[in-house]
Amino acid sequence: MLDFIFMLTRQDRTIGDCLEVMDLIAPAKLKHVGFKDVGVPPATLHKLADRIRATGAITYMEVVSTTPEACLNSARVAVDLGIDRLLGGTDVEAVQGIIKGTKMEYYPFCGFPTGHPTKLGGRPDQVEQHCRRFVEKGCAGTDLLAYRATAAEPLDLVKAARRGLGAGKYLIVAGSVSTAKQINDLKKAGADAFTIGSAAFDGSYAPDRGHLLSQLAAIQADCAAAG
Repeated sequence: MLDFIFMLTRQDRTIGDCLEVMDLIAPAKLKHVGFKDVGVPPATLHKLADRIRATGAITYMEVVSTTPEACLNSARVAVDLGIDRLLGGTDVEAVQGIIKGTKMEYYPFCGFPTGHPTKLGGRPDQVEQHCRRFVEKGCAGTDLLAYRATAAEPLDLVKAARRGLGAGKYLIVAGSVSTAKQINDLKKAGADAFTIGSAAFDGSYAPDRGHLLSQLAAIQADCAAAG
C-alpha cells in the first residue's frame, strides 16, 4: 500500500494557520501528517506536533534549512518535538548523533539538494550509491525529491533509490507530486510513500473540487486505487 503523507506546507514552508487546518482536516482521518522546519516559530511547531499525535497520525518533520548548522539545529528541534520520522538533511552521521537514544526514524535526502524551494541534482547511479550508504549506516530509508530533479528523469531516480535501499527500507518521494498519474507511476517504480502539500492547498490536485477536505479525499482515493 502506498502511503500518503500530507504536509502542512506551501512553497516548502509550514503554513501560518497550521493549527487551525489540523482541526479542519480531522474528519479525513489521515495516518501520516508532517510539516517543514521553517515557516512558523518553535512554539507553534510544539502545538502542531501535539495536535497531529492526538489524531493518532505518524508525525513527520522535513528539514529544508539551507546551511549545515541550521540543518543540525533543526534535528535538535525534531528531538525536542518528539517527531516520529525526520526527513531531509545530508549529514547522516551528525544527525544520527543528535537523535541517538530516541525512537525517531531518519530519512536523509539522497542526491544533491540545493536551495529553497529545494531542487535535486544527481544521476541515478549516485542516488543508488547514496541509498546503499544510508542502509549501511542504519537509516530507515530515504527522502527523494524526484520531481524536483534537474539532471535525471524522476522515475529513473525512484527506481535507483529502490535498488539502493533494497526491499526492507522505506522510500519517500517528496515535492511536486500533484496528479493521480504520478501516484500510479511512483507505486510502479517502487516508492513506499509520497508527500503532497501545495497541490492540496491551492486546489490543483483536483481542480473541480473546492474544499481542502475534498482535495484530500481525491488524493486518498487515488492512493487506494494505486494499491
